[in-house]
Amino acid sequence: MRLARVLRGAVGVTGVLAGAALAAKGWRDRELVRFVERLHDRAEIDRGKTVSADDWADLPEPVRGYFSNVLQPGQEFVDGARIGQVGRLRPGDADSPWQPFTATHHVTVDPPGFYWDATVRYLPFVSVGVRDRFADAESGASVSLFGVVPIDSAGSSPELREAELIRYLAEAVWYPTALLPNEGVEWEGIDDETARATVEHGGVTASLTFTFEDDEVTSVHADERYRSVDGRYEPTPWTGHWHDYATRQGVSVPMAGEVTWHPPDGAFQAWQGRVTDIEYR
Repeated sequence: MRLARVLRGAVGVTGVLAGAALAAKGWRDRELVRFVERLHDRAEIDRGKTVSADDWADLPEPVRGYFSNVLQPGQEFVDGARIGQVGRLRPGDADSPWQPFTATHHVTVDPPGFYWDATVRYLPFVSVGVRDRFADAESGASVSLFGVVPIDSAGSSPELREAELIRYLAEAVWYPTALLPNEGVEWEGIDDETARATVEHGGVTASLTFTFEDDEVTSVHADERYRSVDGRYEPTPWTGHWHDYATRQGVSVPMAGEVTWHPPDGAFQAWQGRVTDIEYR
């Protein structure tokens, strides 16, 4: 999407009042509640499944070490999660300036789905809402001034659906029971430190190479993930890095990370974020 162009244009917006921004926030909050309710209505919640060491007994060694470290037998599988985030992102290419954001990420596991609702702050009273969603194997993304006035959007497509399922798989380190075979993930060992995870949903398949150090996932990599460039999708190598693990509700998860694209003209970071809070269902 053309978010970089949109943000540059936002500088020219005049007459924006604080009251209008607050009213927009109220409308956006109500829309968020409606969408999250629909996301949960489609999902299996309170399944009552509990973790057992048998769940990873037959997996490649680095994957076994990871699950043994981050999960505890007897704890419940994660059915859904709400994840608060802060950080900064580049809305365009490597030449785009960093912009601060806050976000709430809502996730369901059965079936895989999420709704990422971010506010990118550009000026004291000028913000851009960015929404990224994947539900029922359908995808969508949108950009709107104050989260209300539509500016740009991308409807569901094979490229975007695959990109969103890759995102879901990469971010499952925040809800790691979703990476177990019981949740449909297939693991293939590569060497002592790496393994490939594959998940299929609704006719869409996503694969990532996971790198493990000290029984933690430190990075995930896709040889090709679709990236929006000038209104078209380009398959581009993509890497996520995870670190600063901490225990939340009995689960060990990374509290910080970065995302890097690797286009032919040189790699650049596009996202840097920290987790502020996690609530599991």
